[in-house]
Amino acid sequence: MEQRNILVLEFEGGEGDLRQSLHRILDSIPHPDFKVTYQICRGFDDEFTQVIRKQQPLLILLSLPRDLLSCLDSLLPTIEAEASSALIIVVVEAEPEELSELERPGVADFIIPPLRDSDVQVRVRRLLNQVFQEQRTQQALTEKLGMQQLIGQSEAFVAETRKIPLIANSDISVLIAGETGTGKEMVGRAVHYLSRRAGKPFVPVNCGAIPVELLENELFGHERGAFTGASSTRGGLIQEAEQGTLFLDEVDSLPQLAQVKLLRFLQNKEFRPLGSTKTVNGDVRIVAASNANLEQAVAAGTLRRDLYYRLNVVPIFLPPLRERSTDILLLARHFLAEYAAKLNSPAEDFSPEAERKLMLYSWPGNVRELEHVVERVVVLCTDRTISEDHIVFSGSDNDLAQLSFSEMKARVVSQFETNYLQSLLLAYKGNISKAAEAAQKERRTFWELLRKHNIDVQKFKVASAHAAGNAAGQLR
Repeated sequence: MEQRNILVLEFEGGEGDLRQSLHRILDSIPHPDFKVTYQICRGFDDEFTQVIRKQQPLLILLSLPRDLLSCLDSLLPTIEAEASSALIIVVVEAEPEELSELERPGVADFIIPPLRDSDVQVRVRRLLNQVFQEQRTQQALTEKLGMQQLIGQSEAFVAETRKIPLIANSDISVLIAGETGTGKEMVGRAVHYLSRRAGKPFVPVNCGAIPVELLENELFGHERGAFTGASSTRGGLIQEAEQGTLFLDEVDSLPQLAQVKLLRFLQNKEFRPLGSTKTVNGDVRIVAASNANLEQAVAAGTLRRDLYYRLNVVPIFLPPLRERSTDILLLARHFLAEYAAKLNSPAEDFSPEAERKLMLYSWPGNVRELEHVVERVVVLCTDRTISEDHIVFSGSDNDLAQLSFSEMKARVVSQFETNYLQSLLLAYKGNISKAAEAAQKERRTFWELLRKHNIDVQKFKVASAHAAGNAAGQLR
């Protein structure tokens, strides 16, 4: 629902006649879909900020005494930070040169008494229509970048994505897990664009793509002279994402020192740029993602346990496309329609043989690979119907459609056994006896399974020792 509040703000000691005129004029505007709220404040203090934050008005009429005109520099950032509102300043009294100061970004209009009904009503209506249009544009953007881009009907996928609207309007930490190409950044964008931060920046960063020695500087910025070549102060990505969302992909790639500073920021919303002696406050939501098993990363000591739990308040797991078989054709047709329109292609549909080939492929690159396959097909196809021959996979599973039922079953069972055995070894820190007991297998049989899948037990014992060493270090 669109916000339709008009907030009239004035300060103690203001003109009573002016207030009465505004009441009469605004109350006479024939528009049933908004309400007018009147508030008296003592000054530009916390009360002023709280009023705007609570009301989230569409339009603010601020009755400003002459002696407070000089406070505009502190007033405008507060309004911009707390609400997406158009601002009309009603100036009680001012000289012409003082009025010129009102012609600045952030002030939509200003009015000088005596107030004429028709003049005020025209200005208010014009700004209301303008802001309504901006809201409709923002809503269209939200729909495009939000849930409408998350396509899927499979039970596993829907169970995860239905969490997004529930968590979007809070700043609770979210950790998105899933294989490469499953759409983790798209989910992060949906969380952002469905939240109150939608009008502010969404800043994605791949932690694994930035050299380790530069990552801390990229996130937190630096002061002039912090290191050789730092000729000027530079803000980091957290400052770039102010009031918005910072999306940290491959968060397990963060070096230990950056993890400590990120944890401090998550706890206190403050950080210290490189070379600075002062802490800086930041209003940024952190959404993290990884294609790795983060529990194994914690056990191996590469990811701090306290940071993991701080990030993983609400987990979202995106299943691989091979586990969403009912969504493969749904996604393929979506990409076909999108790229056919974009590239002016005659392609309209897939033949039954082409659909069978798409369904039988294991999609190691997940949704991203499917999108690229369809895009390539659309570019090369000159027919209305895409045939089986048009579809060419670049991965090692190109011949998957030729596998028999037994061969395909053996491949899936082998992958399951490997994952299951590794999970048990991780849970029991490489203790074969306990892991075999949990699996309800004889110890000898359990060893045979480990050899069959080439699983190195020693690395799970080493991972456990590393984790214990890190915990002891934290206690010291």
